[in-house]
Formats: sequence, C-alpha cells, structure tokens
Amino acid sequence: MAPLETKAIHRTPELNKWTENDVLAITYADSIKRPGEAPLRTLYEFSQRELKQHINNLHILPFCPYSSDDGFSVIDYTSVNPDHGDWHDIERFHKHFNLMADLVLNHCSRESLWFKNFCTNTTPGKDYFIDAAQFNDLSQVVRPRSTPLLSSVQTVDGEKEVWCTFSEDQVDLNFANPEVLMEIIHIIQLYLDKGIHVFRLDAVAFLWKEDGTNCVHRPETHELIKLLRLIIEHLEPAAILITETNVPNKENLSYFGNGNEAHLIYNFSLPPLLLYTMLSGNCQHLKKWMMSMPPARRGRAYLNFIASHDGIGLRPAEGLLSGTEQHNLIETIRAFGGEISMRRTPEGELTPYEANISLYSSMAGTIANGEDQWQQDRYICAHTIMLALEGLPAFYIHSLLATENDRQGMAESGEPRSINRHQWSAEALQEQLNTPDSHHKIIFDELRRRIDIRRKQSAFHPNATQYTLHFGAQVFAFWRESLDRSQSIFALHNISDQPQTIPLVELNLIATETWYDVLNGDHYDQNDTSIHLPPYGCVWISNHG
Repeated sequence: MAPLETKAIHRTPELNKWTENDVLAITYADSIKRPGEAPLRTLYEFSQRELKQHINNLHILPFCPYSSDDGFSVIDYTSVNPDHGDWHDIERFHKHFNLMADLVLNHCSRESLWFKNFCTNTTPGKDYFIDAAQFNDLSQVVRPRSTPLLSSVQTVDGEKEVWCTFSEDQVDLNFANPEVLMEIIHIIQLYLDKGIHVFRLDAVAFLWKEDGTNCVHRPETHELIKLLRLIIEHLEPAAILITETNVPNKENLSYFGNGNEAHLIYNFSLPPLLLYTMLSGNCQHLKKWMMSMPPARRGRAYLNFIASHDGIGLRPAEGLLSGTEQHNLIETIRAFGGEISMRRTPEGELTPYEANISLYSSMAGTIANGEDQWQQDRYICAHTIMLALEGLPAFYIHSLLATENDRQGMAESGEPRSINRHQWSAEALQEQLNTPDSHHKIIFDELRRRIDIRRKQSAFHPNATQYTLHFGAQVFAFWRESLDRSQSIFALHNISDQPQTIPLVELNLIATETWYDVLNGDHYDQNDTSIHLPPYGCVWISNHG
C-alpha cells in the first residue's frame, strides 16, 4: 500500500469582492416609465443621470416574461419581457454597474413551456415538477403563505397534485431530477454572457422537499448552493452569490455555510428591528441583536437594507420583539396606511408574515404619538444607520425617492405588495426632483450626499471592525475601524424625537488625533465637552480628513 500523503492541502484564502465604495440600488425594470419608450431604456437614462455617480451596483428585479407576482413567476428564463425591452438593454447597464439579477429557481410559471410539457408528459419538462403522490406526510411543511400547498392539474396521465409553495401559479421545480439543475446551469451561463455577475437565489430555503420534514433549510439545499457557487465561480471568478432567505436570524446565518455557500446574505432582521427602533424611540432590541451578530468572515458579508420590493418581513423579528411590541408595531403600520400579510403555520394558524407599506410612509410618526413633524429626519436617520453598519448598503428605488404608499396600485392589482411598487411617470418624477421643497428631492439629494461620504471612509468597509457603544436607549451608537486600523469612526444616531447630549469623555477620542464629523464638518478637540444631537440627528466622528 502506498504511504498516505502527509502534506496538508492549503485552501486559497477567500478574498473580499467588495469595498466601502460598494452600494446597491434595487429596482424593477418598469419602476420608471415614459410613454412610447421601453422601460429598461427609461431606467437606463435615469441611472445615467441620477445614480451612477453615487451607486455602483444595480439589481434589476425579474425582467423575464412572467404570469404573476410582478416577475417572480417566470414563463421563459432565456428572454427579456418585450414590454420592458430586450437583452441589449440589459447588457448596457453592465458597462456602468455591477449587475445583479434573480435566479428564480424554486418555482416557475404554470404558463411556462416546462409546465405545459409536464402536463403532456413530453420533454423538456415532463419530470421537472413535484407530484405530491410521492409524499405521505406534509403536516410539518413550513409555509410562507396562507394559500394551499398543493394544486390540482389535469395531465395526460390524469389529475395530479403539484407543489406550490407560494401560489397556484408558481409551481415548484423538482431538484431531485438532475435535468432541472442542468437547466439552471444553462441559465446561469446565459446570464453571465449578458454581463450579470451577481446572482440572487430567490426563495432558495424551500428548494428541497423531503417527506415528513419541514421542507425548509434541508441539508440538500445547502449542498445545492455549494454546487451552484462552485459552478458560478468557475465560469466567472468575480461572480457573487446572494441567498434570499427571509427567515429567523439564526437560520439565515446558516447560508454562509463554511465559506462555501453565499458570499452575501440579506440582513433580514434589520428592517423590522430598525423600523421598530425608529417608531418606538428605543434602540435596546437593535443593540442586543447587533451584539449577537457574528462578524462576517473574510470573503463573506451582510447585505444591509431597510426596504425592498417585498414587504418588511416580520418573521426575522421573531424571538427579538415581544408579542406586545410586535402588536404595537403592526397597529402603527396599519395606522400609517399599511397592510399586514399572513402566513399559515403547520398547525393551521394564521400569523403575521410581512408588513406591506412604503418605507417613507412607515416613518410618518411614532408608536406613542402617531404622525408628527419628524418624518423626513426620522427617515434620513434610519438610512444613515444602515450606511454605517458592517456590510454592504442596499437601497430600494422607492426608498431613495421617498415614495409614499401606492394605495391605488394596491387596489388595482389586489396584491398588498403593490403598495410599495409604485410606477413613476418619468416626467412626474423629474418634476418632483426639480422642485426644491419636494420631499422627494430633499430625501434623494441628502441620501446621495451621505452615500458619497460613506464611500470615502475606509472604516466603512463591509468587513471593517464594529463594536456596539452604550449611550442609553435613545442613542444607537457603534464604533468602526478600517481593516488597516488607520481610520476610526464613532457613529452616533439619535433615534428619538427628543434632543440628546453625549459627554465627549465617554468617547475614546485619542488626544493626538484631530476628530471631526464627516457628515457635517464639525471639529472636536479637548475644549469640547459634549455632543448635542437634535431629534434624529446623526454624527460620524472620524480621525481622518
């Protein structure tokens, strides 16, 4: 027998594929429309004029032909919805942005060729979907919706029940069939060829089904993610994989794997916790959560966001907010014009799943006092916190523009999520952005100013050190230090509607350094005794000019 090789195999160290310069914008292809023009071309023109100087990553939400769920029920993964534009329009963005797209791989549309072929027992598609007859015990299945799990369909072999995690129109794919995985790999190659280098794995937690289990976070799902990462990085070493797993925090963190699954994971607990913080004027839960978050290791990072095209997920706050606190948050959201979507538990009970409301409307006031005059300041403060946290910041287009609730759009579609999916007329939007006292212009300009400042601070690298500071329940504060330890930033944010004063002696401002607020330019020295923060005021005190 040959002797065993005793030399260790050294794995190549993981590299960070991002810096403090990276900021992401999220938008639908048709969030901004102009009559007679393909929306992707309208979006491109807007991005060139208003975004590219401030933001370098762009996530265009599903742009393929679809039958429901605003793009997440894909009919054909290989083409661009002709109502939006064509592949040339997509490719143009790649010249100016690191482009991100969705791999809607858990399910596809009933109107897809694959599903039609499933019903006629022809290829491709005849074994691409799950026949529920293979399962005996579905009692433990975790549901993100209140709709039935199974849906009946007529096939050439008679009636069958297919698996529908999200809706009757979105039929789950069968990843136990290797041909399905091969189809997804072909789609990945196509997207890479079109200039897409960041892949969002939509609803990936539900990918693998196993009889008698909860059918979420299965070990096979994690193995599939590892395989997809290997394939994607082999095809394009610079590519990035991000998992969309809107679940409680501990489960979400598992998708980093051992440095071999997601490069980025969404910080799903941040939106409900930060919203509760801003509406309650108390940051204790946010601080406790942040102290419990492990720093992302090299080659991994958190994607921080407060709002997205979906609602504000409430499941990630489970175990973090008490029942009373969650109830107060929900009632305040309703008072500010929002809706609450429900899911069904394995026991058959309905429980809150997400809050459907525009982020700007959600910050109209407080839990205690209702609407007030601090909406703009509260809103900017929340985003200032997000910009300073460990991780990459991501802005939904309607967060950048401070779009209000679209109650009309929700009524017309019958979908609660439409409240936060307004479609702007390009002309109406430009008029707002040209009006000095428009809140849309005020917010958009100030957020872009703070984004620009953030991108210049090495202490805000997504993997830079972060420590929580303690200045009471009304000031959310933390310290960041750059990877090379040359820059420190003390980030202090008043999350209440009352002024706050912080003694400078409580900050470790090294006497040999010059300290100043990079947000406003104020300097601090040994003659200063305190920092005064107005309601929702923020300072980023740095030792770098």
